[in-house]
Amino acid sequence: MFYFCRMKKFFLTIILSISGVFYAQQAEIFKLKKYRISVLNDSIQETSGLNFFDGKLYTFNDSGNPAELYEIDKNSGKILKVLKTNAENKDWEALTNDGKNFYIGDFGNNAGTRQHLKIYKIPFQNNQLQNDSMKTISFYYSEQKDFMSRNINTDFDLESMIYLNGKIHIFTKEWASKSTSHYIINPENFENQAAQKVESYKTNFVVTDASYFDKKLYVVGYTKKTEVFLDIFNESEPGIFFKEKPKHLYLGSALTIGQIEGIAVDETGVYISGERFYSPIKKTKPFFYFIPKGKLQL
Repeated sequence: MFYFCRMKKFFLTIILSISGVFYAQQAEIFKLKKYRISVLNDSIQETSGLNFFDGKLYTFNDSGNPAELYEIDKNSGKILKVLKTNAENKDWEALTNDGKNFYIGDFGNNAGTRQHLKIYKIPFQNNQLQNDSMKTISFYYSEQKDFMSRNINTDFDLESMIYLNGKIHIFTKEWASKSTSHYIINPENFENQAAQKVESYKTNFVVTDASYFDKKLYVVGYTKKTEVFLDIFNESEPGIFFKEKPKHLYLGSALTIGQIEGIAVDETGVYISGERFYSPIKKTKPFFYFIPKGKLQL
């Protein structure tokens, strides 16, 4: 029985590796593993996003974890400070800011059943969250009419968000279509608002986080076959990204580099984080990566 299990795992590994190589051949291969900095602390092993606020790097955990933000050292990934919020962490999936407020996306929706999608807007002053002034931005998709459970087979999951030109921009995680749709939300509207669809792009992977820097949109995600990708889009006009094909990079397998869930970009380079990844084959730790500016040859 032990021998059979080992052989089963061996053949599953081979199948996943072959499928990964096949699809990766359509992308430029970029070995993320060589840019690994550290293993993240156990307190943030389910990290689900990254964001720079005033030069400091922040992350958080997704559903089932404390409603807290963590400032981490961008050189080591070590936790420097814990910021407690008064928000509910039903399924936090994205983090962004406008220079005065943090926006926390509580809109994870793997089954496509959620009808109450939220973004918490919390003022941040003197390195402290102003929880007493927190507001909630509620939204929905006009296109979604069916809320039956379709676990990891819905086009209305969501894990990515940026702030740009006075608006919140979200990028859906479309399990069924293997695409992403770009919607805009008004951060000053605290009524339940319809997200405004702008554009869509066939990524062939599900999008797990996004970051904007220097007129480029950086998008990371993976496939059900554990392939991990990074797409880098040029901003062709203000707030429009999908008119041109992106730079398409294969970063490796989640079996090796982890389940990539976070990306943040600044003038020094690209920071990427992954949560712990469990599979029948292997357990992968939550790794933290840094790609120096210039290595991506943009």
